[in-house]
Amino acid sequence: MLSLQDVSKTYRVGAFGGSKLDAVRGVGFGVRAGEVVSLIGESGSGKSTIGKMVLRLVSASSGTISFEGADITRVRGHRRSKDYYSRVQGVFQDPFSCFNPIFPADRVLELIRAEYFPAVGAAAWRAKAEDALTTVGLDPAQVLGKYPHQLSGGQLQRLLIARALLLDIRLLVADEIISMLDASTRIDVLNLLGDLKARGLGILFITHDLSLGNYISDTAVILRRGRIVERGAASAVFASPEHPYTRRLLASVPQLHTSWEQADAELAAAAGERTCPGCAAGGEAG
Repeated sequence: MLSLQDVSKTYRVGAFGGSKLDAVRGVGFGVRAGEVVSLIGESGSGKSTIGKMVLRLVSASSGTISFEGADITRVRGHRRSKDYYSRVQGVFQDPFSCFNPIFPADRVLELIRAEYFPAVGAAAWRAKAEDALTTVGLDPAQVLGKYPHQLSGGQLQRLLIARALLLDIRLLVADEIISMLDASTRIDVLNLLGDLKARGLGILFITHDLSLGNYISDTAVILRRGRIVERGAASAVFASPEHPYTRRLLASVPQLHTSWEQADAELAAAAGERTCPGCAAGGEAG
């Protein structure tokens, strides 16, 4: 469904753009229908830049990004862009920034109606909207007509997912969508993504949290400085990581039964990433 082949992104930085920053370097992977692929890496690894390129918020410097067989880098014009976004949508880290505080939160649903379904009557649209809200675990009576400050972060995040589902999308880019939510709400959103996956939705899940990637992923893609250093079935990557950097990441996860001294010793034992393949020196990715 989604395929990235040798994709790179270089930014011009510094005074008058005199320097270059290689945010993503030669990345390639795919997402199939009904599959969750997690991009996992520390801050600056390039994972959010990849998500933005898939969503066409930034352009790729080189390489090919294809969706359902079509190169999305060649999409031009409002009509073709609108068609693409009817099948691919994104949900981002901060739900509060996605709503105008002077309007009811469900205005984001009305904007979808105005742009994509102008011929649908008010009653039919309300029924469609309520069905989407129910799908994401929201009670329509508790969110419709409410302002953003009257809803929790978890409710707002699920409202944005409902907005995407109104378009009958095929691919969802979920960029750190639970990092601002409390622990009790996180599992609800993760289980919601699992339900959407079971319905055939492809999900590109971007996170820095190894435990979340392990919980939800079919495939894990580990990024470091804009490069993929390890990729494979999530169960295999987390159970028996092959790359020194992946092992170092896993060794950094706090363990209830491990003292700080033991953790430091394990991290020291996991050292070796300086000479690992695929970890060439270069500017940090964004």
